[in-house]
Amino acid sequence: MTARYEGHAEWYDDYIGPGAAANVDWIVDLLGPGEGLCLDVGCGTGLYLDTIRSTGRTVVGLDRSADQLRLARHRDRAPLLQSDATMLPFAADTFGTVTALWVSTDIGDFAGLLKEAARVLLPGGLLLFYGVHPCFNGPHVELRQDGAVVIHPTYRIRGRHKRSPWWREGGVRDRVGMSHVPLPDLINAFIDAELSIDRVYEPREHLVPSVLAVKAFHRN
Repeated sequence: MTARYEGHAEWYDDYIGPGAAANVDWIVDLLGPGEGLCLDVGCGTGLYLDTIRSTGRTVVGLDRSADQLRLARHRDRAPLLQSDATMLPFAADTFGTVTALWVSTDIGDFAGLLKEAARVLLPGGLLLFYGVHPCFNGPHVELRQDGAVVIHPTYRIRGRHKRSPWWREGGVRDRVGMSHVPLPDLINAFIDAELSIDRVYEPREHLVPSVLAVKAFHRN
């Protein structure tokens, strides 16, 4: 099956890249200082590889899209691998940290991704999820011109959405669709992967939060 972002790399990087800076300080703060290997699952065009490296970690990027990785290789010197995030090509207990940034909307099996992330984490290792807030960002959300956010009853329709009447024409979701993971499913995925949730955050001080972050640790 073709990766969703195949053929969109340059457009995606131009569209998303300028807004990435708004997340950098949050990601650095949530990760905290560290060392050892960090796997960035779904690294895309590599927008956050240097951000992760700035915390002291040695970052390895992984993405399913060869097109996205092509741009990542031009952007960053990190080792990069093409692979399915639900079948990671690493032995158990390999990484001290795993980052999953903006991936819940772009993978069909978020729970499977977390189980694989937990498998490759060292005991006590950190997993940072930073991505779409499933309550206020998704196919069920209508953004009004006055700043209001309307939540429609389609919130409970989980899984892949190819279209939504409220998506901006020509935007990322209009081009590649998205996977919607309702909040209980997202939190339960951590529990089922036997990851211990440390803290949950709503970064970027928007009055209606569009971002959710979860810090969790591999159970010893």
